[in-house]
This record gives sequence, C-alpha cells and structure tokens, in this order.
Amino acid sequence: MIVSDPFMAQCGYVDKIASGLEKSNVEFGTFTDCVADPTTDSIAAAMESWQQGDFDSVVALGGGSSIDTAKALAVLAVHGGKMRDYKAPNPVPIGVPIIAIPTTAGTGSEATRVTVVTDTETQEKMMCLGSGLMPTAALVDFELTMTMPYRLTADTGIDSLCHAMEAYISRKANAFTDTIALASMSSIARNIRIACDNPDNKVAREAMMLAATQGGIAFSNSSVTLIHGMSRPLGAFFHVPHGLSNAMLMPAVTEYSLPGSVSRYAECARAMDLASLSDSDADAGIKLLDGLYRLNSDLQVPSPKTFGISETDYADVITTMAEQALASGSPNNNPLIPEQFDIEQLYRKVWS
Repeated sequence: MIVSDPFMAQCGYVDKIASGLEKSNVEFGTFTDCVADPTTDSIAAAMESWQQGDFDSVVALGGGSSIDTAKALAVLAVHGGKMRDYKAPNPVPIGVPIIAIPTTAGTGSEATRVTVVTDTETQEKMMCLGSGLMPTAALVDFELTMTMPYRLTADTGIDSLCHAMEAYISRKANAFTDTIALASMSSIARNIRIACDNPDNKVAREAMMLAATQGGIAFSNSSVTLIHGMSRPLGAFFHVPHGLSNAMLMPAVTEYSLPGSVSRYAECARAMDLASLSDSDADAGIKLLDGLYRLNSDLQVPSPKTFGISETDYADVITTMAEQALASGSPNNNPLIPEQFDIEQLYRKVWS
C-alpha cells in the first residue's frame, strides 16, 4: 500500500510510484488521505483501506505525517489494537516492512523508530517508540523538497535543528550521535536561510535534506529532550504544526537548559558558526541564545499569541500541557531536568 497525502497525489508523485509498480507487475493500493499531524481517527481511516486489500508492505511518501501514519499502520495491520496500546513506554512489535520516501527536510522520520499520533479522544499527542516503527529502507531524494513553500521549509528546518541539538545535549548522547548531530547543526546553520529565501537552490536543498536525515539518526539513538516534550502538547491542543511548535519553544527552552550543560551548548554554538574556539564556553552559550532568537526572527516564527491562539484557552491548558510533557519522558533527558512548575513557567514565557 502506498500511503501519502492529497498534495503528493496532486503533484503526481504518487502516480510516478504507481507507474513503476505497474511496469513491474506489482499489485498495490493507495491511501492518500493522510493529514498533518496524524490522529487516531486518520490512522483508523488508513486501516479501513488496508483491510480492503491483501497487502504485505507499506510505501510511505510524504512528510513526517505520512511516514508516521504508515508506521502506525504497519504495526496495527499485524498486531491490531489501538495506538494508545503502543504509547511509550509500551513495546512496539515488528509489523510489515516500511519503505519511507521523505518529501520534507525536517522530521527525519525515515531514520527513526518513533511515531507520534494524537489521540482524538483525549487530545494527547502520543509518542510511540520501538523497533517496529523503524523503516526497512529509506529513499532520500532532495529534489522532492523543491516545491516546499517558505513556511514549511523554515519550520521543518528548525525541527531538524532541534533534533540535532537535543541529540547532542541529551543525557543519552554518545560518541556515535555526537559527530552526526554536530554535522547536522553545522549544515542547517549554513543553509536554512538560503533554502527559505532561494527555494530553487539545489545545493542548499540537498544540504538540508541530508541534515534532516542525520538529525533523525542522531535523536533516534540518543533521544530528544525538553523542547520536544513541550512541543507535542502544544501541537495537540492548538493544531500547531510540529516543526513550528518546536520553533516557538527552541530559544526559551535552550535558555532555561543552558546552565545544565554549558560546555555542550557551547559546542553547538561553534558548530553553527555562532561562536569561535577563542570564545569561552560561557560566552559561546550566550552567543548561541542570541543566534537562536535571531534565527526565529529572521524566519518569522510566530509566538503562540501571534499564531492566533486564544490567551484564555492557552492559559486553561498550561497545567495539562506541562503534565503531558513530563509524562512523555523526554524532559528527563534534558541537561537540566525540570519540575512541572518550570515547564508551566516556560509555556507562559513563550506565549508572546
């Protein structure tokens, strides 16, 4: 089964894959109703299509949402149940093989054993984690990203930057992930503005695509931290695209976390050419914060307020968002492990 979204179908990319399968006499079906930030309802719709055929594998074509949908489908198709049954820390068994073809340079989902699905009943953005969600193969072609509009390019690029930076400062960081994370950060810092301002620049697009996959490999092996822990509830309650919710949080959460690992954050600054070897770690950390706030300004990242979220609605769920962030486990990987009060204060800080 080919799993994709309406835009990919409209662009003709689904037909290109279908044509190749037809020429090879491979039987297939399609599901092209993936939604941004998949929900248990949208996964159920994909399962209905799956049950109408006799499929043995999934080809995921699209951004992180399509790939996450395909991952969930691959597990449910074999083992049944509901997605909440596989919410971390519950194990995720092996399902049918997944071939991932990413079309955005952001989530790195083609190289991770993670999927994120919003429970329609509770509005919780559930993280599912396990080897059953790792694609069997990934076909990474930067030319598929050439049609990405400015906002998507910016938000998915910052998502990749979060993956790399969080992997590097995570308490689970290791020698393997360090080199990949630093390479990803360096490439994103050099190319993200170019890719946004000059979308036809193939050199920048290719660099961002490689960095996205590197970021996925890095955080899949060392985990994300507080930014992602806080990002999932914000996205679930207010339908903020995942990359954008990360971008809203990244500078303020980094500012909070900096005292917990000054030397590691300093290396992030140096990798991103925001600081030099002659800068002390303390000065490099300050330059990192300046650079992250400036990046958000340059790429016109809105605050929750300017995004259009009601202040009353936002205030009403701050406690719940903080509880869900803690329950995800990601904040425990942070250099500075927060209490619920700290997370609530951070949500208030990023509001405007």
